[in-house]
Amino acid sequence: MILEKAIPNNHEILTIITKKSKAYWGYSEEQIEVWSDSLTVTKKYIETKSVYKLSVDNQIVAYYSFFNEDEETVKLDNLFVLPEYIGKGIGQFLMNDFLNRLKNTNFKKVILHSEPNAEMFYSKFGFIKIGQLESSIKNRFLPIMELKINI
Repeated sequence: MILEKAIPNNHEILTIITKKSKAYWGYSEEQIEVWSDSLTVTKKYIETKSVYKLSVDNQIVAYYSFFNEDEETVKLDNLFVLPEYIGKGIGQFLMNDFLNRLKNTNFKKVILHSEPNAEMFYSKFGFIKIGQLESSIKNRFLPIMELKINI
């Protein structure tokens, strides 16, 4: 496994990973298409955010991204794994790498908007639900989660 900073030309494969990973939770192709804009990773996004890709056997299979929300808060914006690699410890590996990057920084907390099906995953790392956002699907809410760090 090789984890390294993504480059702008990775935008297409990262978009594919995002859409396939989202579809893993049972969303229809039509729903994924409705969300297409928000699930698309652009070159500009990679240039302006911190994006790290994970390769296995020279194939990019997962990634995560984050950015500074303010001086004390970092937002974990994405963490996606190709479905065939889900359940193999890749997500845990990525989350541990992300949290290690925050050590010895001035950040006091991490926030994220979770896929409802992934809430339990983030809870295992100490994230707590502090609110929710209504999604475009009726009666579906995105947990807003927070992890206090460097305390």
